[in-house]
Amino acid sequence: MTPMFTTFRGGQSGAWRITLNSAVRGEGLAAMPALAITQGPSIALPLVASATSWRLAGVTSHVRYVEKAEAEQLAEKQAPLGRRQATYAALIPIRKSAAWWALSQDERREILEAKSHHISASLKFLPQVARQLYHCRDLGEPFDFITWFEYAPEHATMFEELVAMLRATEEWTFVEREVDLRLKLVE
Repeated sequence: MTPMFTTFRGGQSGAWRITLNSAVRGEGLAAMPALAITQGPSIALPLVASATSWRLAGVTSHVRYVEKAEAEQLAEKQAPLGRRQATYAALIPIRKSAAWWALSQDERREILEAKSHHISASLKFLPQVARQLYHCRDLGEPFDFITWFEYAPEHATMFEELVAMLRATEEWTFVEREVDLRLKLVE
C-alpha cells in the first residue's frame, strides 16, 4: 500500500452532510454542516481550525498489530470504500493516553486483540461496514487515529453494535479524546 494523505474538512460545503457531532470523550469539534474529503500526496490546507471550518488529516499505512491469518481474513472480508449503496458514514477521530503509548508494541497487541478482541470480534461486521484507518500521531495532529466507516442505511444498527462493542473493551479505557461524527452522502 502506498501511503496516501487524506484531509477531512468540516465546513460549509462537501459531499457529506454532518448529521451528528458528538464529543464522546474530551473536547469535541466545532459544529459544521458538511464534510469534504481530499486525498493526495500532501495534507490539504487550512492548517488550523477557524470559525467556519476545521481540518483533520491522516495517512493510510500498513496494518499494524495484525497477525498473518488475521490480515488474510480482513482482506477477504473487507469491502471497498465508495460503494454506491454506502450512503451513511462515520468519522471517529481518537487520541489515546500517554499510558497507551508507554506500553511496548506486544503489550498493546495483547490489549487490542487478546483482551479486547478488536480484530476478531469486528470481522462479523464486514463486509457490511467498510472501514479505513488513518494514522495521525506522527503528523503532529490533535488525534492519533482517524477512523472512517461507510455503510448502507439498512446496516446502521449493525454499525451501532460495532461501535458499542469496541467502546466496551479494555482497549477503550486508554482513549482520552474521541469525537463521533455521523454523515449522510449528499445526493
